[in-house]
Amino acid sequence: MTIGSMLGNIVTSLFKKPATERYPFERHPEPARLRGKLTFDPTRCSGCALCVKDCPADALELITVDKATKKFVMLYHTDRCTFCSQCVESCRFDCLGLPHEKWELSSGNKPSFVVLYGRDEDVQAALARINQQAQSES
Repeated sequence: MTIGSMLGNIVTSLFKKPATERYPFERHPEPARLRGKLTFDPTRCSGCALCVKDCPADALELITVDKATKKFVMLYHTDRCTFCSQCVESCRFDCLGLPHEKWELSSGNKPSFVVLYGRDEDVQAALARINQQAQSES
């Protein structure tokens, strides 16, 4: 490439509209079929764990707090998830979803990619059980 042809490209590109978008300031509506962050409704969950078994990325864990009263906590690893929607398809009780509104998932630290879904008291009980198991193993 010669300097003359490069200067010609530079001059023509000075008068063209930029190809990039000003993303955080100018937003476009997200597509309806876009899959975002997983949502979990613990009141509808029966504890069958089909979602966990069918997840190809091993991104889901179902922690049983109390099976008799149907208290479950879902541990979701966002960094492992491939957003394939297999868990949503497998769930017979419609307690899982991948809404297109929750697609912005960037973060600067890894612990924020592990999410516990469930009722607050169930999550606290599950965390206490996990801590007990960790202390007994060490």
